[in-house]
Amino acid sequence: MNDKLAQLAGRRNQLVTQAAAQRTTLGQNLEPWRARLALVDHGVAVFRYGRRHPALMMSAALLLAALRPRRVGKWLQLGWVVWQLGRGLRKG
Repeated sequence: MNDKLAQLAGRRNQLVTQAAAQRTTLGQNLEPWRARLALVDHGVAVFRYGRRHPALMMSAALLLAALRPRRVGKWLQLGWVVWQLGRGLRKG
């Protein structure tokens, strides 16, 4: 029985070492993507904040409409596209 436990402990140590090496390699491979992924993460956080505070987002849209009426159409179109993408991602 002790021989079996020793084999299992050895295998466990080997797997732990292998996992650590894989984490290091993965971290090195993802380093160039770190800034881009941080930007995407920030965008997702802003989107979630907007979903939790719809009155604030509506107020911002109304303020934008009052200050720049010519560009409102473009901003509303972009907002609609983002809204639809968010809904599609949520359903999918």
